[in-house]
Amino acid sequence: MPKVKVPRKSTTIDMTAMCDVAFLLLSFFILTTKFKPSEALTVVTPKSVSTKPAIQKDVVLITLDKDGKAYFSVSDENKSEKVEIVETAAQLKGITLTDAEKAAFQRGASYIAVPFSQLKAFLALSPDQLKNFKAPGIPTDTSNNEMSTWLRAAQTAFSGGKMNVMLKGDNNAKYPSFKGIINALKANEIFKFQLITDPEGVPPGTELYNSNMRGDKKAG
Repeated sequence: MPKVKVPRKSTTIDMTAMCDVAFLLLSFFILTTKFKPSEALTVVTPKSVSTKPAIQKDVVLITLDKDGKAYFSVSDENKSEKVEIVETAAQLKGITLTDAEKAAFQRGASYIAVPFSQLKAFLALSPDQLKNFKAPGIPTDTSNNEMSTWLRAAQTAFSGGKMNVMLKGDNNAKYPSFKGIINALKANEIFKFQLITDPEGVPPGTELYNSNMRGDKKAG
């Protein structure tokens, strides 16, 4: 018997609803994505093969730019600590700050970049003025190491909790600048801190590379 041929029919799928869903999902991700803000300071850190991520919480960050200028900042989520730090540091230097000046460090200035003699004027700068402000940096020389005062104030603010001190230095910063920071840390008996570096791959053929390839683990 001859085979019965089944007539072929074209299948049409309406993709309108699918396109609508895809467009809504795309709009949702665009509107809810939080992009990483640009850094207030441009610092080219040294290379390292460390894969340990930098701590993001309860951070006190000391930054050195290529000219050796020192900056002091606190992680944004520690708003109450930021107010206490700027208030305590000012009191240690005999400076009285207004509530507006204290709030400026909490909400406005992302870092302190001036000696105490210019602190009140610095906290009075608007966000637009801060963008074009040429910061002289915090003094860290032997005769007037003001970074030590900021670290002392930070210890007071974080007392009873954990303070993670991090040092981010430009690859072109000179040794005397780093020495001033180390002296400030030692003066406050802070002997544990983390260096921020630019991670890179482990060079092939090195002992660390071979160890990673074998899957060796350090004993805990």
